[in-house]
Amino acid sequence: MRNKEIAKILYEISYYLKTGEIDFKPYVYNRAAIGVEGLEEDIENTYKKGGIKALENVPGVGKSIAEKIEEYLKTGKIKYYEDLKKKMPFNMAELIAVEGLGPKKAKILWQKLGVKNLRTLEIMARNGKIRNLPGFGLKTEKNILEGIAFLKRDRGRFLLGEIMPIVNEVLEKLNKLKWAEKVSPAGSVRRMKETIGDVDILVVSKDPKKVMDFFVSLPGVAKVWGKGATKASLRMRDGFDMDLRVVPERSYGSALQYFTGSKEHNIATRSIAIEKGLKLNEYGVFRGAKLIAGKTEEDVYRAIGLPFIPPEIREDQGEIEAAINGKLPEIIDQKDIKGDLHCHSDWDGGTNSIEKIAKAAMDMGYEYVGIADHTKFLKIERGLDEKKLERRNKEIDKLNSKLEAQGLNFKVLKGCEANILNDGSLDIENETLKNLDFVIAGVHSSFKMQKGEMTARLIKAMQNPNVDIISHPTGRIIQHRDEYQIDFDRILKVAKETRTVLEINSYPERLDLKDSNIKKAKEAGVKMAVNTDTHEISQLNFMKYGISQARRGWAEKKDIINAWPLKELLDSLKK
Repeated sequence: MRNKEIAKILYEISYYLKTGEIDFKPYVYNRAAIGVEGLEEDIENTYKKGGIKALENVPGVGKSIAEKIEEYLKTGKIKYYEDLKKKMPFNMAELIAVEGLGPKKAKILWQKLGVKNLRTLEIMARNGKIRNLPGFGLKTEKNILEGIAFLKRDRGRFLLGEIMPIVNEVLEKLNKLKWAEKVSPAGSVRRMKETIGDVDILVVSKDPKKVMDFFVSLPGVAKVWGKGATKASLRMRDGFDMDLRVVPERSYGSALQYFTGSKEHNIATRSIAIEKGLKLNEYGVFRGAKLIAGKTEEDVYRAIGLPFIPPEIREDQGEIEAAINGKLPEIIDQKDIKGDLHCHSDWDGGTNSIEKIAKAAMDMGYEYVGIADHTKFLKIERGLDEKKLERRNKEIDKLNSKLEAQGLNFKVLKGCEANILNDGSLDIENETLKNLDFVIAGVHSSFKMQKGEMTARLIKAMQNPNVDIISHPTGRIIQHRDEYQIDFDRILKVAKETRTVLEINSYPERLDLKDSNIKKAKEAGVKMAVNTDTHEISQLNFMKYGISQARRGWAEKKDIINAWPLKELLDSLKK
């Protein structure tokens, strides 16, 4: 798919433009990037089917940007983008990857210190040169060094949400091959880890050569590392490696179990097999030289005395003991979700109208959708004040009346995502919050507060009787920003006392809560909500990543409030 690479260019154009004086253009390119990134279909196919007019139908894409996308699809370049890069004497993408550095600060660093890239930025920070610049200071310099260290730590790994569209496209092509009888991802992709190093795929085929030939000729292949009779290894254009193995049908289940991992889980299952006088490996389960299981994963687990264990929880974090004792959780599935409670409309800078969001949610089979527009503190997101919230609520009421008149059993819920200010208060009056169906509150500023202060800030927000849900509770941005410092055990205790719900944010860059915190919340009896934080309706499809995260944290339907019917949900939100 070309979507990611085109979206990346549009984002970069937006960043370049932010160093200038034009206010609206960066926003235009940013919206177009979000629209392209969220497309389910390859934008190249969209163009082939409908030309430039089809590109103009992509959310956020107007005539000028459509022409640039067309230019890229035809030539592999956008002249406007190349000209911007030539005029920019520093590596914008590298510098703004550091937390706290935006385009304008990057420009100042170049102008004052000649900072061109990550290497020169680190040198200047280590030599104490940044702290004396206007608008920076010692704290900013320290944060820059921490941000650089964070980036170095996560090199070579890719977000699950970046890789999965590409993997799914490859799987779809392989599944259409007449020589491929069974196809499955394995490894960390199948376990739905939040970041992925490389991709493993298993295939059953009676004609491995034809499968290998097809695999190495896929579009998007940058380099073939190796190609043998039953295994091939590629470097994809997006920078990650992809391996394919053809295995015999009799060993498909055991190979899938082995190559799915994790390594620690496999060590534990092999130990159990040994205790039973068996041998377990990628070829099957053996008693002596006799193969007793291997065709399916269920057979493999059954042969060593265990029930099937879902791939997402195969981390040797208690799943073996739970399986032995018959206490494996019935982890949540995406089909259990009844609605999404965190969607931003065009009232606060989102792309789509409330009616369009409602229609998209109905198309997904939901019973309800929650509109949680930002409130006034976030001016960059056109946050709503009390009066604007009231006007938006009237629009929702009219839409609900219209849906009811059409006989549709669907409800649009009135909510907001209020900002938790530094002292723990909210940026919207309580009288206004009382009139909403639900209130989400989140931290969107001052992420570097001390642990005690940040913990107190969140606790005060949770103690507000109008607050129902805390959004992205630890504030992390994967590969960009670490969690802010909080006493999570204390947060769980207060969440339980106040019946405050913690969000599992499905946005691929967030996936917050992380799996270990989800498991802690479940054990503490704290309820959660899996939300997408949608700013454009295609992002409703991010739900699958949040569900995978919830599954990795052992969450069940009873733990996730938006897996409940509307009445039960609304009753639970009334404290």
